[in-house]
Amino acid sequence: MAIGANWNGARGFTATSGPGISLMSEFLGLAYFAEIPLVVFNVQRGGPSTGMPTRTQQSDVLACAYASHGDTKHVLLFPADPKDCFDFSAKAFDLADQLQTPVFVVSDLDMGMNDWVCEKFEWDDTVSYNKGKVLDYEALEKIESFGRYLDSDNDGICYRTYPGTHPEKGAYFTRGTSHDEYARYTEDGNINAQTLTRLMRKFRTATDLVPEPIIEINGEDSCGVIYYGSSKPAVLEAKDILKTKNINLDLMQIRSFPFNLDVWEFIANHDRIYVVEQNRDSQMRTLIMAEGGISAEILRPLVHFTGDPIEASYIVNKISEREVNYKSHKNIKER
Repeated sequence: MAIGANWNGARGFTATSGPGISLMSEFLGLAYFAEIPLVVFNVQRGGPSTGMPTRTQQSDVLACAYASHGDTKHVLLFPADPKDCFDFSAKAFDLADQLQTPVFVVSDLDMGMNDWVCEKFEWDDTVSYNKGKVLDYEALEKIESFGRYLDSDNDGICYRTYPGTHPEKGAYFTRGTSHDEYARYTEDGNINAQTLTRLMRKFRTATDLVPEPIIEINGEDSCGVIYYGSSKPAVLEAKDILKTKNINLDLMQIRSFPFNLDVWEFIANHDRIYVVEQNRDSQMRTLIMAEGGISAEILRPLVHFTGDPIEASYIVNKISEREVNYKSHKNIKER
């Protein structure tokens, strides 16, 4: 229903948790390949399967990033508090329309069910919706022929129309099968490869549109910390506590995927980085390593997956222990 609404020009969304992402997987692939805007709100909770449905986790990162079969990559937004959820909701609809692709707002149960203190929600009435590349009647009148999947601007994003915009121009078949630039069915492998390459080009275009990371640099000889989502309050508190122990942290809050240049520069400027996550398999770390070819020696997992919100004391104890070991080994090598 949400895909159909967006295809028709409305702004449709659906909300779910991890099992719903699994069930929606085939249709997410349809929206990705047919290039139809879609917004999905995923309030992550304990898994796998039914898991702990009343407990929080951050365990759907990879499931959302690569949802569906075949070569798919999706845009993800990671709010860190209810204010972010409010702001990113509006941002997600603009991104979905601009990029003509599914966009996930990846929240978690801590934000979805618990009480939070955050900034007041405020909407700017002067803001206008960004519907992206949509050809109206006048625009269709001016062109000789319409190709739904023509990349005229070389950014991977094609022009679309809404059904019924023009009585003679703008019609095309929407299909989940392979197609050429004019939406005609094809099993030509070279044409299909060109389409997949263009979709990857569109994904790279998204790096300039998604929210940038928030970076905090706190002096020389600092180790790095990457975090996202509801881990933010615990990480900020842990930073202050660790400073009293002469352990300085440079922080980077990931707010979106695909990752932009700031993410890679932060990683390049640190020889050790702790990736704080509320899942067993350190999924954000895996995503960063897969997308950037980053060494496992640099990115060090710091995971918490009891289902309770992560606490500052947990982060402080883990980083203190590992930093003592790191500096001890470093002194031995220097001798």
